[in-house]
Amino acid sequence: MTTTVPRPTHERRLVLERRIRLIVTATIAYNLVEAVVAIAAGTVSSSTALIGFGLDSTIEVVSAAAVAWQFTRRDPERWETGTLRVIALAFFALAAYVTATSVLALVGGIDAQHSTVGIALTALSVVIMPFLSLAERRAGRELRSATAIADSKQTLICTYLSAAVLVGLAANSLFGWWWADAIAGLVIAAFAIREGIEAWRGDACATSVGMLLEGQADHDHDHTTRA
Repeated sequence: MTTTVPRPTHERRLVLERRIRLIVTATIAYNLVEAVVAIAAGTVSSSTALIGFGLDSTIEVVSAAAVAWQFTRRDPERWETGTLRVIALAFFALAAYVTATSVLALVGGIDAQHSTVGIALTALSVVIMPFLSLAERRAGRELRSATAIADSKQTLICTYLSAAVLVGLAANSLFGWWWADAIAGLVIAAFAIREGIEAWRGDACATSVGMLLEGQADHDHDHTTRA
């Protein structure tokens, strides 16, 4: 038996939209910190996986910002295709960079150094991301927002990515498996290609940001009309 989620009242809808905006803002803020720390730690330890992980976080933030910018335009739909294509190309560039560096590391036997900061960061992401994903998914379901639910799944996928990098870093540190870091980098490359393809097809990673801005604009318009 399928249970239909009741449509929220206007007041409840505003609460849910505000909640999702806060969750998305928190996710973007965390990704910014994650990107800076991961790239810095990856550079110090010569870790392809950590640098790729940080660059991926950077692109996720840029993606959200790009969609948000799009919905500040007078005609958002006019900018949609171009915005998504730029995001897609950024992901493809990331995939090419990480693939090349990972392959070179495997062929050349480049040994990534132990990174306590990298391990701590990815472990923290594995803990934090599922909570953000669950909170957004619950709010999205009640709001009946397919884009918010999709964005929550995207956040959950970032958890798997964090776990893959964590395993690679831990294996290298504990067992001396130098190649594990490069393998984790290839996992990131595959993830970036997937994201690039979805963006090229028109599925923005941070669509919920744009949706909420558009929804707020519609609400303001309706309020003005009623007034």
